[in-house]
Amino acid sequence: MMRSEPRALQLNDDGQLKHFLTLDGLDKTILTEILDRADSFLTMGEQSVKKVPLLRGRTVVNLFFENSTRTRTTFELAAKRLSADVINLNIETSATSKGESLLDTLQNLQAMQSDMFVVRHSDSGAAHFIAEHCTPNVAIINAGDGRHAHPTQAMLDMLTIRRHKGQFEGLKVAIVGDILHSRVARSQLQALTTLGVDEVRLVGPKTLVPSFFSEMGAKICHDLEAGLKDVDVVVMLRLQKERMKGALLPSESEFYRLYGLTEESLSWAKPDAIVMHPGPINRGVEISSEVADGEHSVILNQVTNGIAVRMAVMSMAMSGQLQKAEMDQGSEGEK
Repeated sequence: MMRSEPRALQLNDDGQLKHFLTLDGLDKTILTEILDRADSFLTMGEQSVKKVPLLRGRTVVNLFFENSTRTRTTFELAAKRLSADVINLNIETSATSKGESLLDTLQNLQAMQSDMFVVRHSDSGAAHFIAEHCTPNVAIINAGDGRHAHPTQAMLDMLTIRRHKGQFEGLKVAIVGDILHSRVARSQLQALTTLGVDEVRLVGPKTLVPSFFSEMGAKICHDLEAGLKDVDVVVMLRLQKERMKGALLPSESEFYRLYGLTEESLSWAKPDAIVMHPGPINRGVEISSEVADGEHSVILNQVTNGIAVRMAVMSMAMSGQLQKAEMDQGSEGEK
């Protein structure tokens, strides 16, 4: 079976989101709409009642086949702030670990009138597969699949950049570390190029930053000083040791010596550069504590922005699904 083209699968006939699986195929207008809506949700955290009724009566299922307490918690909080009912499915104790297929599990969840699945899976393309095989009115949100994509993380990073830098045009961004195994880096690169930054540099050793990434519009740098020279934004990535096969690194200490972000290496960037990290941070491996906790760091802002972005994506996808259902009903009535 051929997989559906990402843009066609994610958008309804009016061009609104109905799933959020990848940034591949989504244009600047849609990404900007996500950022604008997330901006409107950011002030909610300061209010006494931190809820809006946009998903009232809807059921959101957190379907995590990979552990990630931080991402699952922010999705759960986002759904509850939208007034949804939330189910956290423990995959390790569910029927899928007893031999039941993924599709059987999904069909059972759909029979419970679930409206949205937030899916995290170690296999690339898992969220796409689920979106193709679910009933048409269930929205699928990709919370990270294999090495493929992590679109909500990329969009919360874009919101963080926009709130600190005002715009994307003219910016130089360096993404440093394990690019090869990082779904975050792939989604960030797609978002940054779509939103119009001046230059994206992928920085790291040759074993972790292969040359084929240049085909995606990035500049490859294997020297940290050259990679950080005069950049506006530095994004440090976690070493994905659990996904590595073979000896891709001599040692963590050697990686830190050559590619770790310290106060000294940060001085190569612009004086007002911001430092980001998708977390969890390995201090003394990717970044020093002085930088992670320093005045250039916006890492905690990323966490706050993540709730707002996930609220934006979930509300937009649900709205797109409802509009599609109404259009389908209208088409049936005309027959």
